[in-house]
Amino acid sequence: MDTVQHPSATWEAVSNGIVFYRRQQLYTLPGKLPNIADYLIAGCKNGGPIALMRDTSKMVALGRGGPAFTKSQIQVYSPAGEGLLLFSWDQSRIVRFGWTFDERLVVLNEEGVYRLYDLQGDYQQFSVGSEEAELGIIDARIHENGLVALTGSLTLLEVKDWEGGRPLALANPGISEPPHSWAVIPPDQSISRHVEVLLSVDATILTVDNLESTDQRVARGPFLRVSPSPNGKFLALLTSAGLLWVVSSDFQRELVVLDTATVGAEGPVNQVEWCGNDAVLVTWKDLASLILPSRDNIAGETLRYLYFGATFVVTETDGARVMGQDVCDFIQKVPVSSVSIFRPGSTSSSAILFAAWESFVQRSPKADENIRSIRSDLAAAVNECIDAAGHEWDPHWQRKLLSAAKFGWGFLDLYNPTDFIAMGQALKVLNAVRYYEIGIPLTYSEYQYVSPAHLINRLTSRNLHLLAIRVSSFLSLKPDVVLKHWASVKIARSKSSAVDGEDDEVCRLIVDKFEKLGGGEVSYADIARRAWEVGRTGLATKLLDHETRASDQVPLLLTMKEDNLALVKAVDSGDTDLVYHVLLHLYKRLPLGSFFKLIEDGGDQLAPASKLLQVYARELNREMLRDFYYSDDRRVESATLALDEAAQMTDPHAVMTAVNAAEKFFSEDKDRPFEAKMMNESVRLLALQQQYEKDSDGKIKFFGQSVSETIRTCISNNMSKKADRVKSEFKVPDKRFWYLKLHALTAMRDFDALDAFARSKRSPIGYEAFVRHLVETGHLKQAALYVMRCDGPKRVGLYVLCEDWRAAGRECKERGDKKGMEQLRKSCPNSLIARELDQLMASMK
Repeated sequence: MDTVQHPSATWEAVSNGIVFYRRQQLYTLPGKLPNIADYLIAGCKNGGPIALMRDTSKMVALGRGGPAFTKSQIQVYSPAGEGLLLFSWDQSRIVRFGWTFDERLVVLNEEGVYRLYDLQGDYQQFSVGSEEAELGIIDARIHENGLVALTGSLTLLEVKDWEGGRPLALANPGISEPPHSWAVIPPDQSISRHVEVLLSVDATILTVDNLESTDQRVARGPFLRVSPSPNGKFLALLTSAGLLWVVSSDFQRELVVLDTATVGAEGPVNQVEWCGNDAVLVTWKDLASLILPSRDNIAGETLRYLYFGATFVVTETDGARVMGQDVCDFIQKVPVSSVSIFRPGSTSSSAILFAAWESFVQRSPKADENIRSIRSDLAAAVNECIDAAGHEWDPHWQRKLLSAAKFGWGFLDLYNPTDFIAMGQALKVLNAVRYYEIGIPLTYSEYQYVSPAHLINRLTSRNLHLLAIRVSSFLSLKPDVVLKHWASVKIARSKSSAVDGEDDEVCRLIVDKFEKLGGGEVSYADIARRAWEVGRTGLATKLLDHETRASDQVPLLLTMKEDNLALVKAVDSGDTDLVYHVLLHLYKRLPLGSFFKLIEDGGDQLAPASKLLQVYARELNREMLRDFYYSDDRRVESATLALDEAAQMTDPHAVMTAVNAAEKFFSEDKDRPFEAKMMNESVRLLALQQQYEKDSDGKIKFFGQSVSETIRTCISNNMSKKADRVKSEFKVPDKRFWYLKLHALTAMRDFDALDAFARSKRSPIGYEAFVRHLVETGHLKQAALYVMRCDGPKRVGLYVLCEDWRAAGRECKERGDKKGMEQLRKSCPNSLIARELDQLMASMK
């Protein structure tokens, strides 16, 4: 005989036996919780903890030697009654506290300061703003992803997310006194996807969002309780006369109107909360009443649950968690799959499959008969058994339902067991975290909603690292998050006892664990940052040595001000962008001298960084490059930079200043006397060019030209004396000067001046240069005039070059060169010249 209670034993039927509700006892809490009637309580959804703070508005009897409540204390308990956290509040009066989606406790005070506590007691502190602090916060509503605060001026402020951002002002509700009650519909549950605030004002409800305030024009108020359903589609409102009104959130559809006095409870209503999205749970002392809509009666249907003492209800997406003094229950609508299988007299295919499996276990032939009767619906029956297993809390019935599903799919030709395997894994994880020592009574629906990764984060926040690692491994998830949290806790706990050698020991433990469980893929950078934050710089540096990704190493080293090591790591990575990131960061943060000294002291190891810095500075920051060369005593580079800048300048004075600077730098280097002399001559030339420009009233441009160009310009502009002065001052060789003057006069086509120049004295370059240059420039006749001044053996060839064949022939005749004449005869361009050459040849002896 099966001694385990049948699942339907705790069911209670409503809606004529079509719908069932059940109360599942999760934990017994004898003496674990204080008297919750004396406390303000905030519950975290998805099987999360509850936070309690003494209600100062209630009288507390203290015996002799009793504790003196000088400070506000907040205690956090798991649903199983295990203490998780206790801390004192050292700020001004607490206005409201509540929970975020990731199980952080938000505590808001009247000055607008709010803190986010994790389950280890560490917190982040933010403020809603200085202006709001002056007005004061009189009330607030906290949801999983933000809060809405009611200020002293009766305006509403919304804080989105939990990153400390600036609050947003909602539309002005235009009220003159605080509302009787109010509630918030979070953005992810509202139709507009913006937060909506419901204010009970006088007899009506005001709906306020970021754009407008709307009067819903209802007349049943004032309302002492306003409670939106988890999906935001319905509202439960309790009037001051004790009337419970359940209506759609747009106030168009009325579901329940019930006088709570008819329930038979004594005393005031404690809470009005939703049980999933289908029913409302109203609590009094010793009693919780579940109220459901009914097609036949506007007053709905009622289920009563008795408790000993006060209770606190936490609304869940698929039910309601009730915390009593000695018990923690979960009230929910029985899932359809469970009803289909376990409802007495059920003839559904899943119920028949379950019965067939039980018959098979008992070796009854009826099993085959049952299977045959549902053959066409067998796949659906298997799936329903798997789904029902997920909604059962008792492992005994979970195993039975999964066994029935496995039995059923054996008769199917094709079946994908993915859902079966996933359900088995999920149930193993859920049963582990539901254990009272863990105390996370998560339903299967909530597990699907929050995701396994979120559950692992919740386990690590409780320091349940071993279980979190096992769950990660079981679900084939990366253990990075768990290992990083474990390492952070390990560092934090060892910080107070840090002695010589402690860093090495902690580093070794962390590295061993990461290598063993993380496969060497876990980043050490985050752990190193944590070590640095708690003052363990040495440990942080040791951990970073094991980080393989330089892009993770370097930013933290910069934060730690390990400048040299950061630059070395960046250079070793070969990532030029990372090197530039470090260089620019250090350039902004360090004094210029310290920055350059850091690079210089690095020697060959930091040579690539030095080169990259020079490339960057040459393109974008010449001033920095100048300072860098000066600090490194690089005189030649400094001079080169000065000349490079001078080449890009247009102002004569600035150019001369830059060239003077270059001369100074070259003169300070004993190996560069020639360059220093050249710079000196450049300055003299520039000064002379300035003078020449001044003499010509700026009509002729000289500045910036070379010596040769200056001479050519002087000659081209009939400034022969100035050209001679340049030649003299800069010791221009005669040959170069003659070439320059030849080219200049030829370009001017001043052939008379060229002839006079050629006759002025014996040419140091000869006269063949005259001939050839004039030929190159197309002045053949003028070129022929200078052939006679050339050496005799070359004249024939030069005449040919000038295309003066007759003169070439005469030269051959005078020289008695018959062979040369014959060659001229063969190469002459036409017969007329050929006859003349023949005559000259005939006249030769």
